[in-house]
Amino acid sequence: MNMMQDSTLERGYDTISSDRVDGTAVYGADREKIGSVTNMLISKREGRVTDVIVSVGGFLGIGSELHSLPWSKLSYDTELGGYLVNVTADQLKDAPRFSESDRDRAHDRDYQSSVYNYWQVQPYW
Repeated sequence: MNMMQDSTLERGYDTISSDRVDGTAVYGADREKIGSVTNMLISKREGRVTDVIVSVGGFLGIGSELHSLPWSKLSYDTELGGYLVNVTADQLKDAPRFSESDRDRAHDRDYQSSVYNYWQVQPYW
């Protein structure tokens, strides 16, 4: 997250623009970077963020894996300037994932069920 993104917290805003979330680093339980946010999924019915898509590995997006993480698993850490998730890199390796060419899978209810079951989080639906 850049200085401009951090400034929204300094100004006391409770909200953030989605374009400022895209590209934000995601850190694991050991506070090491595990990836970056590439997208947010928003419930059409409730109008709230349900998941974030995190790109892990690869180089400049090539060869990376995409993981959907329930939004409730993430918290913003001002010291790190990114989102902190209480998982290890090993846990993420075993988590449901998809490739760039199969991006629509993130919206599939069976895939979403596997994500929420894996992370032991109550589904949003």
